[in-house]
Amino acid sequence: MKEVKTPRKPFIFYYIIVLLVLMLVNMFVMPMIREASIKKVDYNEFMNMTLNKQIKKVEIDDSQITFTDQNGTVYKTSKMDGDWGLTERLYRSGAEFTTQVQEQMSPILSFLLSWIIPIVLFSALGYYAQKKMMNKMSGGGPNMMFGMGKSNAKVYVPSEEGIRFSDVAGEDEAKENLAEIVDYLHQPSKYSEIGASMPKGVLLVGPPGTGKTMLAKAVAGEANVPFFSISGSEFVEMFVGMGASKVRDLFKQAKEKAPCIVFIDEIDAIGKSRDSRYGGGNDEREQTLNQLLAEMDGFDSSKGIFILAATNRPEVLDKALLRPGRLDRRVIVDKPDLKGRIETLKVHSKDVLMDDTVNFEEIGLATSGAVGSDLANMINEAAIAAVKAGRKYVSQKDLFEAVEVVIAGKEKKDRVLSKEEKQTVAYHEVGHALVTALKKDSEPVQKITIVPRTMGSLGYVMQVPEEEKYLQNKDELMARLVTLVAGRAAEEIVFGKVTTGAANDIEKATKIAKAMITQYGMSDRFGLMNLATVDDPYLNGNARLDCSDETAAQIDEEVKNMLKECYEEAKQLLIENRDVLDKIAHYLYDHETITGKEFMKIFREVKGIPEPVDTTGFTHSEKVAESVTFNEDGSYSSTLNGPTESDIWKGIGDTSSNSASSGADNTSLGSSEYGTQADTSSTAYGTLEADKQENADNKDAAKSTVNVEKPGIFNNSNNE
Repeated sequence: MKEVKTPRKPFIFYYIIVLLVLMLVNMFVMPMIREASIKKVDYNEFMNMTLNKQIKKVEIDDSQITFTDQNGTVYKTSKMDGDWGLTERLYRSGAEFTTQVQEQMSPILSFLLSWIIPIVLFSALGYYAQKKMMNKMSGGGPNMMFGMGKSNAKVYVPSEEGIRFSDVAGEDEAKENLAEIVDYLHQPSKYSEIGASMPKGVLLVGPPGTGKTMLAKAVAGEANVPFFSISGSEFVEMFVGMGASKVRDLFKQAKEKAPCIVFIDEIDAIGKSRDSRYGGGNDEREQTLNQLLAEMDGFDSSKGIFILAATNRPEVLDKALLRPGRLDRRVIVDKPDLKGRIETLKVHSKDVLMDDTVNFEEIGLATSGAVGSDLANMINEAAIAAVKAGRKYVSQKDLFEAVEVVIAGKEKKDRVLSKEEKQTVAYHEVGHALVTALKKDSEPVQKITIVPRTMGSLGYVMQVPEEEKYLQNKDELMARLVTLVAGRAAEEIVFGKVTTGAANDIEKATKIAKAMITQYGMSDRFGLMNLATVDDPYLNGNARLDCSDETAAQIDEEVKNMLKECYEEAKQLLIENRDVLDKIAHYLYDHETITGKEFMKIFREVKGIPEPVDTTGFTHSEKVAESVTFNEDGSYSSTLNGPTESDIWKGIGDTSSNSASSGADNTSLGSSEYGTQADTSSTAYGTLEADKQENADNKDAAKSTVNVEKPGIFNNSNNE
């Protein structure tokens, strides 16, 4: 879409005023200035200067004599009627004299200097002053004198370079909803024949950065109609009535260019509920809202005027604005899922040179919760990192570093930790990672680092989920709590004291525990009571307690007990695996950054767990066969594709399901690169050797299955 610039109207009255000012200056001011530069003397002095031959030039008119001395000074004196010898004295003195004042410049040049040039200068200065005044008074729009109440919406006309739906990724449902609007604008008769009418408006709702504005432009680009874009804050004025006037002017322009689309971004600036709880009582804003409601009721939808509005605070909008007939539809533009993130990465990287190592699926898993703007920023940061490294292509390493830059900031190279601090940070981060490996419901570790970052972190553990999840059970949340407090527990176990480094961990753990109690009903004490309300779900998502002070105190006590329980569990896990903790911490201290593979390799070495078979280059059936483990009852599970259908439904409604499934879980130990750690927590640590033997037996069974499918592929490895 190309923006249409509103032509400027000539300020004819302004130019007339300038012309009048110039006339007054030339007629009165300039003669006065010239008169002030001439020195007045009496006639006697004039005669003496004549006799002394001090005069160079004399001009005589009817009433006065103007003369110039040898130095160029101009004098004037009154003329004496009885002085008949004046001409003879002037002749003897050698002065030039005349009775007519001669013209010293051409009339054309005099006109240019007196009129044309001053008009041009005054016009330029006036235009500059007017522009500065407009910008100062109304932020670049029309000021109170020149266009009071005019809408300053940007107008875009159809263009070949406009944004299309193909430029927006990760929001398939939103695009499907808006595609109906585009189809109506293209073929209105198809809908009118059956009696359907186009919705008057659509409200785009979602967190910041999800692409609401881009979707609105894509609708205009697909519909190939004019597009009016304005922010809700641009309607707000200091004087009452100006916002309403802008609304009237906006819809007047829209009716002239119908069919068209009117897009109001951040509509909550003028569409807030008139309830005092949401800041009601502002006369200017309420008048603007009332005028908007009246205009939306007044125009005919058959003329093709369509309203698009966007907000990330739908809960504060006035109910009259959201009723059918105004903003008929609410389209959710939420954070993209894994598939959406992958598509978004592909869209933003289409003009970026990538090498063969790039795997967007891995980046998508590592960026859970990121919005479109975050992903675009990551792609750009990766490209910048590749240029700084002197490479012409972006690699997978660059993308992961970009993810870290967006999450934790750049490496702070000037911050050097002391040996004691470096040790503390190393044990702290390894405490997180080790508990993650020991807990069944934790996400696998991707990277551990103790390199300080610009956002304040001295180190962190990056965890990447194996698959996209939309629900979390209580066990997973409890595992998350244990993992969060494990860093603090490691500090206390090793050094006998704690530091301030766990502040962020404690904050996150407290927030999760409180949400479990007040929102998710995961507390035996309070049951299924809802004790908190989320005011801004698309912004900060902070919950507000909706209970008595006594209940709030009980909630705090419950949170305290829950975190204490998790802390004790983390300490117990680390004490029982102190050898692993020391080994990995020392390795991390020396290398500062280790990958998840290195972490799991050391973990298996200390625990005596065999390395999983490298399935790189295997076919899918071979990978499945290698990952399969068989149980005594004939059931089986696969760590590659997750449990089989029979395993998923097995034991549902059976009271003995927990005991029956424990054996199956233990057999998967060591069968995948990141899946090994999940099962150790469900088993007593004294039975580790037994589990190892059982796992080895099951692994042999899996290999025999593969050999049946493709004989000889594992023979060489077995011989080795």
